[in-house]
Amino acid sequence: MNGRIVKLFAFIGVMFAVLVGFTSYWTVFDAENLKNEQVNKRPLFTAQKVERGRIFTDGGTVIARSVRQGKGASLRYVREYPLGSLFGHPIGYSFAEQGNSEFEAFHNSELIGDNNEFSSIFDELRGRKPEGNDIVTSIDGTAQQVAIDQLAGRSGAVVAIEPSTGRIKALAADPGFDPNTIPTDLNALNQDADAPLLNRATQGQYPPGSTFKLVTAAAALDSGAITPEETINSPATIDIQGNPLANSDGSDYGDIDVTSALTFSVNTYFAQLGEEIGTGTLEEYMDRFGFNSKPQIDLPANQLSISGVFDGQTLLSGGDAIDVGRLAIGQERLLATPLQMAEVAATIANGGDLMKPRIWNEILDPDGRTIRTMDPEKQSEVISEETADQLTEAMRDVVNEGTGTAAALSGIDVAGKTGTAEVPDQERCDGLPNQAWFVGFAPADDPQIAVAATVECTDGQGGTIAAPIAAAVMQAILEG
Repeated sequence: MNGRIVKLFAFIGVMFAVLVGFTSYWTVFDAENLKNEQVNKRPLFTAQKVERGRIFTDGGTVIARSVRQGKGASLRYVREYPLGSLFGHPIGYSFAEQGNSEFEAFHNSELIGDNNEFSSIFDELRGRKPEGNDIVTSIDGTAQQVAIDQLAGRSGAVVAIEPSTGRIKALAADPGFDPNTIPTDLNALNQDADAPLLNRATQGQYPPGSTFKLVTAAAALDSGAITPEETINSPATIDIQGNPLANSDGSDYGDIDVTSALTFSVNTYFAQLGEEIGTGTLEEYMDRFGFNSKPQIDLPANQLSISGVFDGQTLLSGGDAIDVGRLAIGQERLLATPLQMAEVAATIANGGDLMKPRIWNEILDPDGRTIRTMDPEKQSEVISEETADQLTEAMRDVVNEGTGTAAALSGIDVAGKTGTAEVPDQERCDGLPNQAWFVGFAPADDPQIAVAATVECTDGQGGTIAAPIAAAVMQAILEG
């Protein structure tokens, strides 16, 4: 055979193999990413012909369902949300023209019954009508309602997690939105100055204030930098990196241990402790708790925010210039989401192990049969059980006699930590100076639920504003 013909044949063969390879990659292996491209409307219009699966609370209440409209060639299914704005976050929305968001987007494949490209092709060849699967979430509908009621129109968020499993029991953000209005109001919602489409529970980045002292204490105790009995002299004011730093109440606490420092939220203690353990150790434990990376929850990555120290939009690391003394008390340029701070509380409650947070709990086929259940998965071993127990005892004192007494529940021992971060330069706060926080769990001796609550732009404190919100949500879940 002519040598040139052989080379041409070989070239054509290679090009054909490349074509098959790329086509297979796009249509099979990278099919999900291709479908999720915002400019790719074909799957959205195709999905209108499929009865999308329902989404339920853990108690069986319908959060989302599809309603049939038209018939024959004009048949389509339109999404309906019976509970309106209560679950705008985190469930999101799904419409042909406007696309999918939040939980609806992450679990799109299960909800339209399109588990993979191969099965879809085989179903079409067999003439089988595609049907969506139902998903039961772990969210407690009563707790979600209580969280929204307690926020009472104030901008903020509440996250409640089952510590031993990572199941999300409440994930509420205010302001929210009614997903039923998305087809007509999406542009207006995007332009709304209050940002109702922003899920403040997972995307809101706020200075965590003194709630971060739990991370500092965990790093110091677990690394062996201090013992529970060791004391640090904690005057009313000290200099940190050449600038004065004071206790919020102006008190000189003298020589105190870590339990007393947490109970009364002593800034001068923790600033010195931060300098003692150093940025490297503190950053290591931040990483273990989930800071400095996207949270591993079943929501789209582009709708999640990272918690960490930022210079503008740049996430800093231990190699950057960071005032570790102020970082240790939750200041510096530290920003955290409510989900992240709930994970801190849940980790301590779970003996030092952080579980991956999950909203979904069970997937049902169109006949109502369970085809998959959520298997709890450990994300990281953060601290030892001994350290977790030491922190729990200190957090009990915070609620029993310290700054968090408003989180106390009748007959139930609560462990917690308050935080009040100053945000005087925030234009949106119109002069209101504080970001109020509370994180905690209950019962302290057998934790069933961990909660983080935060309220933006308030003149109150974490102990007076956020602690009662967390207490009400914990009580609703424990009584349920």
